[in-house]
Amino acid sequence: MRDDSGTLFERWVAPVLQHFLLDREELQAQQDSIDWDSALSQFTNPQIIYPRYYRELSCHGFTDGYLCPEAAVAYDAITQYALPPNEDWVRQGVIDAIQSHPSRILDLGCGTGSTTCRLKEAFPSAEVVGLDLSPYMLAMAEQKALEAQLNLHWRHGKAEQTGFPDNSFDVVTASLLLHELPPAIAQAVLQEAHRVLRSGGEIILLDCNQKALRQTSFITTLFEEPHLENYAAESLDAWLGAAQFGFVRTQDHWLVHQISRGVKGVHYPNPEEALFADLEALEDLEWAVG
Repeated sequence: MRDDSGTLFERWVAPVLQHFLLDREELQAQQDSIDWDSALSQFTNPQIIYPRYYRELSCHGFTDGYLCPEAAVAYDAITQYALPPNEDWVRQGVIDAIQSHPSRILDLGCGTGSTTCRLKEAFPSAEVVGLDLSPYMLAMAEQKALEAQLNLHWRHGKAEQTGFPDNSFDVVTASLLLHELPPAIAQAVLQEAHRVLRSGGEIILLDCNQKALRQTSFITTLFEEPHLENYAAESLDAWLGAAQFGFVRTQDHWLVHQISRGVKGVHYPNPEEALFADLEALEDLEWAVG
């Protein structure tokens, strides 16, 4: 919502972040310490054409969206306040939801690699790939991985068109991604995840709690999130079902977040079944086929 004095985010949230919660001098020093020309040459795929929804994104007070060093450097500092009660606890929900022992994991919209790094720490023998449309974000993610001494792979690309072969991953994750996308693109991302997953593979989604957003509509106008209202009106369970995932279930996660999970190639009609009950079904299916 914008009037002559700017959006609610610009008038209320941004000043609090900038003047009280963020160390602007520290962020500027971090930004100045990075050789951005070298970093961008390392992570930019020149064949990528940024879609309109991404080029015109103005998010969290950054007029260039995520295609600028300021957003990449400030992202972690801002996100810690957007994931109550504790960012580590919230992101751990993605790890806890994985019920298999994956050898290849794809983290879509990985941003600065916060969840990607945790995935590698939880599954050290797995190949973990982080994909994002912002090379600036990938530069920060690589820095984070090097500091943690983690061997991760980064891909500059669109979550709805990854370029990976069919059936090439055991787990696909996405954290805080879908609410930032137009609904049609978000659904295309889920279809792409289904394509690249192997049969029996899992998709794990961490995002804003849609039920909570519908009950607190002021949040959608307070934060500068252009697609949040449309996201809140939808159902990730329905989207996952439309993308042909089975055993779809969403659980509240620390009240204001939610964890959604689906499985490729295994379908069960009873939505009252406990979350993750498909493991036994998979074993029975493998026995019957064998």
